[in-house]
Amino acid sequence: MSTVTDNKELALRFLARYREEEPLLKAASPEAMHLLREDALRTFMQAGIPDRKNENYKYTSLIPFLSADYHFVPAGNAGSFELTEAFKCDIPRLDTILLLVVNGWFHSVSLQGNQLPEGVLIGSLAEMACKHPELVNSRYGQLATPGGDPMADLNTAWARDGYFIYVPRGVKLEKPVQVINILESDRDTFVTQRNLVIAEPEAELKLVVCDHTLNLNRYFANTVTEVFTGRNGSVDLCAVQNQHNLTAAVHAVYHHLERDAHLTTHAVTLHGGMVRNNLKVILDGENAEANMYGMAFLDRRQHVDNFLQVVHASPHCLSNQHYKNVLDDAASGAFSGRIHVVRDAQKTNAYQRNNSLLLTDKALMQTKPQLIIEADDVKCSHGATVGQIDENALFYLRSRGIEESQARLMLMNAFSYEVVQQIRIEPLRDRISELVDKRLRGDVGRCHECAYQCEC
Repeated sequence: MSTVTDNKELALRFLARYREEEPLLKAASPEAMHLLREDALRTFMQAGIPDRKNENYKYTSLIPFLSADYHFVPAGNAGSFELTEAFKCDIPRLDTILLLVVNGWFHSVSLQGNQLPEGVLIGSLAEMACKHPELVNSRYGQLATPGGDPMADLNTAWARDGYFIYVPRGVKLEKPVQVINILESDRDTFVTQRNLVIAEPEAELKLVVCDHTLNLNRYFANTVTEVFTGRNGSVDLCAVQNQHNLTAAVHAVYHHLERDAHLTTHAVTLHGGMVRNNLKVILDGENAEANMYGMAFLDRRQHVDNFLQVVHASPHCLSNQHYKNVLDDAASGAFSGRIHVVRDAQKTNAYQRNNSLLLTDKALMQTKPQLIIEADDVKCSHGATVGQIDENALFYLRSRGIEESQARLMLMNAFSYEVVQQIRIEPLRDRISELVDKRLRGDVGRCHECAYQCEC
């Protein structure tokens, strides 16, 4: 199939594929997913595939990555899958509730041997929407509404499955939930995954999401996750992105926080051809707090784009954004952080920092902090730096007998330390520190313990 360079023409191609798949979509998915499909498809067609003319995608055009002739996964694989054999990138000392999602489909191997606290529901989103429509129907699509983002609209139109997590009122889930997202196919594949997470008032949840590819085919992953945190609830979400260079991924995560709720997010990008992270947080109750952290370590021609929107919709709320990038070779990065304080959100505290380290003259970083302030009694600040390794610090280390390569590594680790240490799950923090160190050394392009050695 010929390459398409026009976003409208490419959108028409997706529309045609959708109409071909529509009967199967409706036959294999619950009603909650059908209700928004046509509205989402209509708004997607109006906007088209995001390119640089779209202000929100100013630094990342998706057309080159979506022009391939992708296979669409028609159904989940119900066959056997030896998780311990295929995936050995475990986190030592971290005892988790382990979930497996393959090509966007919740896999049957998940949850085997796990004892969940009373009332906790974890499983396939499609299955849970049928078994517990009262939980899914009232939340599904309430944050990723049609017209908000073209790729989220495309996800809503194509959504079939993903994971569902429900933590009832007052339950504190002691074990973290670890989701292993695996892409594995014998051809170039387009993957749609839709997830829904609900933490009721006073509930606590720690969620670790690991993204991996298991062979060298080309993939495009379009994922939307909606997270609801009730009053005085707490959600801690850490995403570890480690996919090969032929993978393009758009991850959209939407958070809604009620009064006194707490949110902590980490986006750790270790490897990937093109990674776009869309994060939207709505602080919709007094004293809600959100802390958002991100790290990216890229080389070759890899690209990462972190796009954040934080809406302070109630008074006395706090938000903090801190993202760092280390870019080598001809890698490129982008950061757009938007803080919106609505008219009645007085006593708001909102902070934003983006720091990037460029290791070569070919590396490129573009940063765009934004403040929209409609209240008058607030504290808001933002700052961004883009630079190279401090030559004075490098000289100091070398003057103490440290080789230049080791001195550079020490400075890069020191640069990332501030964000890595914000990970509150100790075994996970140790593992991320180890992977960051290996990534900076150039020892691994992917996790070195994976049974599939598909370097790219």
